[in-house]
Amino acid sequence: MHVVAIEKVDRYQRELVKEGVIRLLQPLGGMGRFVRNGERVLIKPNMLSAKPAEAAVTTHPELLRAVIELVQECGAVALVGDSPGFGSARRVAERSGMLPVIEETGAELVPFTEGVPVPGGGTFRRFELARPYLEADRLINLPKLKTHEMMTLTCCVKNLFGAVVGGEKAAWHLKAGADRALFARMLLEIYLLREPDLNIVDAIVAMEGDGPGSGDPRHVGLLLAAENAVALDVVAARIAKMPEKLLYVEKEARALSLPGSAEKEISVHGVSLEEASGEPFHLPAISDVQFGLPVFLKNRLRHQLTSRPEVVAEKCRLCGVCVRACPPQAMEIADGELRFDYPRCIRCFCCRELCPHAALRMRDGAFLKFIKKVKAAR
Repeated sequence: MHVVAIEKVDRYQRELVKEGVIRLLQPLGGMGRFVRNGERVLIKPNMLSAKPAEAAVTTHPELLRAVIELVQECGAVALVGDSPGFGSARRVAERSGMLPVIEETGAELVPFTEGVPVPGGGTFRRFELARPYLEADRLINLPKLKTHEMMTLTCCVKNLFGAVVGGEKAAWHLKAGADRALFARMLLEIYLLREPDLNIVDAIVAMEGDGPGSGDPRHVGLLLAAENAVALDVVAARIAKMPEKLLYVEKEARALSLPGSAEKEISVHGVSLEEASGEPFHLPAISDVQFGLPVFLKNRLRHQLTSRPEVVAEKCRLCGVCVRACPPQAMEIADGELRFDYPRCIRCFCCRELCPHAALRMRDGAFLKFIKKVKAAR
């Protein structure tokens, strides 16, 4: 059985968070079970973009502080690293409040700037992952529980996509991003190359709606932990009451028969799953009706059957972040406005994910609008 621990922590008060993490890890054997004296331990938070902690876009600095301190109390060296979707790791750490914590605790910030080629063992034959990620003695995964416009859920497995350095993320979106199942398979293959020794999820304040970068903070009051990232993602999705048909990583994990992908293999300790679950999370506006369609029809009708990004002119500052982040280069700024080349758009929604001004919204394709009207009339 794969143990998933759940602990109540109501707010990000320093002592409450650390005490909560200590209780959380007790069913797993405590931090000392995962960390040894003298080891270099990489802590991998969610450092998506340079937003303040209260926006719930990144892992909260007080959870990072608690984990760093517990690692150091075991006699280990604490490293903190990630490769943000846009901007430098130092800038994101500074804006999110993580940098002061790293400096105050004496931990080391290790930006993921150098990639190392790694052979894949599945659908994809080669990856390039950050050197600190591969060379650390131990890996602690510290994701934020959030909705995600492409994968529906971003938690443990998705957080490891940060091990892909900088612009390589765009290349992977271009290679696998047009097919959500294929993208989920890619995420799982990255996970299998270096499985975390420990996963701790920040769900004190999670994100619902148009996550992972433009959603709404939602107070949940929980911390979650497990050795097995897949099992923890399954439990997190049940807490958020997300429809299983939309959980692409979970479905692909079951197709691969990965440990932790079946609920019967999971044992929940601490707070019960029933007590941890509340109202269903509001899901991203993005939707489509491609399920079950033949490939030739799916490709031909893709633009009519999916949602697409659209600029909110009064919010857009023409900063160009979305243009530079777009994997298929389907966006440009011309004549003082943001323009889309929709036939080239792969619906990866990196533009919305990274927009610092929430200046992009979703618009349904014509056939998708019609289908929604028919469903609403029934």
